[in-house]
Amino acid sequence: MTYISDALVKVRGEGFLDYRTRELPTWCPGCGYFGIAHALLQVVGELGLRNEEMCVVSGIGCAGRFPIFMKVYGFHTLHGRAVPIASGVKLASPDLTVFTVGGDGDILGIGGGHLPHIARKNIDVTLFLFDNSIYGLTKGQSSPTTPMGNVTGSHPRGNPDTPLNPVALALSYGASFVARGFAGDVEGMKQIMHQGIRHKGFSFLHLVSPCVTFDKENYTWKRLSKLALPLPHTHDPDDHEAALRLARDERLMTGIFYQDALRPSYIDHLEAQRTGK
Repeated sequence: MTYISDALVKVRGEGFLDYRTRELPTWCPGCGYFGIAHALLQVVGELGLRNEEMCVVSGIGCAGRFPIFMKVYGFHTLHGRAVPIASGVKLASPDLTVFTVGGDGDILGIGGGHLPHIARKNIDVTLFLFDNSIYGLTKGQSSPTTPMGNVTGSHPRGNPDTPLNPVALALSYGASFVARGFAGDVEGMKQIMHQGIRHKGFSFLHLVSPCVTFDKENYTWKRLSKLALPLPHTHDPDDHEAALRLARDERLMTGIFYQDALRPSYIDHLEAQRTGK
């Protein structure tokens, strides 16, 4: 009991519990989403954001309940509709820091048609793509990022579809900030979250995580720990073509692929139209 009491005092002293509700996550034991949540809660505290200054918008899936775990404004929306709703929230309340949370199915499957438009408009929203390469909530079917040939609940003879490359997609669509993190590397995720949230424009963060329940061969902790490697220290995030080449690497490079800090956000364009400047 003494150990638990001391641990609770330490955790409370770190401050990130100020952003947590009393609702407990329902993710499976060992799920990487716990690491992602822990990193984000620490980052918003380190940035000094107040609860009432943030809004989290999610769709449906294992990541869908995320707004219920954060003591901020939140929308748990329809499947695939988190991005347009988050865009509306930001345009209606420009002073809010708006996060979009969704899985690989929610963001790239049924919601995939919304991604190019928030990217081309450069709306100041930070999107966290929780990618476990499987439909975990509905019991292990193939998702848009499941590798070809993988045996899943929907494809017992092997997935016949070519998987999407989330980072390459975001770069191709013109996102002004693109990064990747690994759920097993909390400090690495914190670094890209810091930069992504502070970036003025659309930020796309691809966060890879294992599904410990339904994926025993692709995104496992053991395999991801070998695949997830930092981007070369020589990489220049200003170089869009180099970012695309690295995005196509079979290894899961982590870090900031691309950032255009000079590109005006959508709010900047609207303000210029309003003032005539």
